[in-house]
Amino acid sequence: MDFIELNGVGLRYELSGKGDRTVVLVHEMGGSLESWDDVAPQLAESRRVLRYDTRGAGLSQKARGELSLDTMADDIAALLDHSGIAGKVALAGIAVGGAIALRTALAHPDQVERLVLVDPGLPAWDWTEGIRGYWAEEERLFEAGDIDGAVEVNMEFWVKPEHRNEVRPQQRHAFELQSAHEEPELIWPEMASLSTLTMPTLVVLGEDDYADFLAIGEHLASEIPDAELVVVPGAGHLVGIDQPEELNALLLEFLSD
Repeated sequence: MDFIELNGVGLRYELSGKGDRTVVLVHEMGGSLESWDDVAPQLAESRRVLRYDTRGAGLSQKARGELSLDTMADDIAALLDHSGIAGKVALAGIAVGGAIALRTALAHPDQVERLVLVDPGLPAWDWTEGIRGYWAEEERLFEAGDIDGAVEVNMEFWVKPEHRNEVRPQQRHAFELQSAHEEPELIWPEMASLSTLTMPTLVVLGEDDYADFLAIGEHLASEIPDAELVVVPGAGHLVGIDQPEELNALLLEFLSD
């Protein structure tokens, strides 16, 4: 593991594997680069794999002041430059990591040859009452200082019971980082049209995910010109944790084309 300081924030990252092709892996909210532990090793057998902790996650430092999705997209470009990776790369992101990957592809299309969006979120979306209710409860518990309660709300809402012991420490660490400093304001700039994306794109959805994310995935697959939609049986919102072998197979096949 290595660290790099970008715009005053230290980011932890790992570069593994070898070869002429590179894939960048972006984890979900509350996760860390370890979220890809079941996926990265197989990918690294045939290509370079760059994964990192986004700002305020894992062992990366928390941003202060405004935090823009554009800044998080620029982090990826800077990490590639720092690692000496030239040319186009593949990008894969889960949930909010998918939103970061999508934003990166829109902001730096000359650097992205393939795009994988796994149960991604979108900034401008008409969220259902269930999702809004979850956010409100998480915020209430967190502001009350009940980190244990906020963690369990996340476990119950996003993570299948058999994986909660694995994910719980990552979520707790994310909340502890958030509580250490004043929470930065997250800025979601307007996105360019999805129709401007020219790279092949794979949209992966967990069959058991919430209706919001299933609808977002279908929307992305219909609006991005060269997009393919795959629904993974037996997976919820965290496809890489629920069905890692299936996600591995999908990524390897798509990235090898």
